[in-house]
Amino acid sequence: MISMACGAGWYPARRLPTGAGRPVCRVAKRVTRAASRLDYTGAPSNPEELISRRSLIQGLLPATAALALPPRRSILAYVGSYSSPQGPEGSHGNGQGIYLFQMNLETGALTPREVFPNGANPSWLAFDPPGTHLYTANETADGSVSAYSVDRANGQLTLLNTVGSEGAGPAHLSVHPSGKWVLVANYAGGTVAVLPILSRGELGPATDVKHDQGPVGPAHAASAPPGSFAISGHDSVHAHMIQADPAGRFVLAADLALDRILIWKFDAARGTLSANDPPWVALPPGDGPRHFTFHPNGRWLYSLQEEASTLATFDYDAARGSLTPKQTVSSLPKGFAGTSFTSEVRVSPDARFVYAANRLHDTIAWFSIGDDGGLTFAGEEWTRGDYPRSFTIDPTGGFLYTCNQRSDAIACFRVNRKTGALTFTGQYTPVGTPAIIVFGRRA
Repeated sequence: MISMACGAGWYPARRLPTGAGRPVCRVAKRVTRAASRLDYTGAPSNPEELISRRSLIQGLLPATAALALPPRRSILAYVGSYSSPQGPEGSHGNGQGIYLFQMNLETGALTPREVFPNGANPSWLAFDPPGTHLYTANETADGSVSAYSVDRANGQLTLLNTVGSEGAGPAHLSVHPSGKWVLVANYAGGTVAVLPILSRGELGPATDVKHDQGPVGPAHAASAPPGSFAISGHDSVHAHMIQADPAGRFVLAADLALDRILIWKFDAARGTLSANDPPWVALPPGDGPRHFTFHPNGRWLYSLQEEASTLATFDYDAARGSLTPKQTVSSLPKGFAGTSFTSEVRVSPDARFVYAANRLHDTIAWFSIGDDGGLTFAGEEWTRGDYPRSFTIDPTGGFLYTCNQRSDAIACFRVNRKTGALTFTGQYTPVGTPAIIVFGRRA
């Protein structure tokens, strides 16, 4: 069985308001007028003006220097890892917890800053909307979720508390758009839970828990490539991902074994889930929905199937919380045969491309998005490592980072904004059994 474990906001440089340069311009004019009163020797025609003009110029320098300062050129990045002897797929986790890096926006280089120990497999990370708190899904048999406060000055994490996730092996979590609830999917336990975020950012006990129910699909995916033995999770229910829709009115959860994306109505005042009508949308038998992502326009959803290596496009009705299938494409190149498992799907920050990761094939594929949300295969790139657990595009859209789980490293790729193509930068960042990378504030 394959464990299914597999961000965050950033803050742009402040822009000066309209007319912000005018005070400096007025000061410059005063300097010009004062200079016009100098005699041909350069001395002031009125010696008493010397001190006042010198003071004026000294006062002007900080203002002009402030305008000339370049914008901050780095972002803080956090990496979650498998850090327990009981790591993914029965292997030993080589990580130490949560890693803090500083990302150079021009080169993509990651500079290590600190490691925050967590020996419980913090394999998924998510920020709250303001980026002041970080939450981790700790993927162990006695699943838990930890809350950290984030020091905005230096990115330091302070553990606030840890609570039960209400199921074994939490593989995914997200923060509700209101910033008041953490939603967690327990892969091994087959449950989803709602955890309240309390006044200081710490977590309270679950306000609701749902156990996925229904008949599990077949072991072999209906849509798998020829010769595939991608068999992982159709033994019992496996909640693999959970996330609210952009408006926060509905919560969607992928269950790999049921071959369904479950849809819940969400009571944002009480933190409770109730079945929607319709309560779910089906994927082909055995295909195994793993992760999904919304297009920024909120009208399209892309679902990645782990055992079939497919990307399914849905139209999303935000008023009813319903999904209507419209297209399915392979995440693998034409003619591929054999076994591969998908892992992660993301939409580029400019909303023009969808990216998907293939494990065993060890590639990131990208697709252009049509006017109707449909996808067209545009290319693929080797991940420069083994078994890409997940990947993330930095907030500027300039670089993509893949967490190569079995290679114990993160590889960096430059993104071509016109074509979506990826080019390896030559940069490897060593991290033991990396699982996810998310981005915080600008450094």
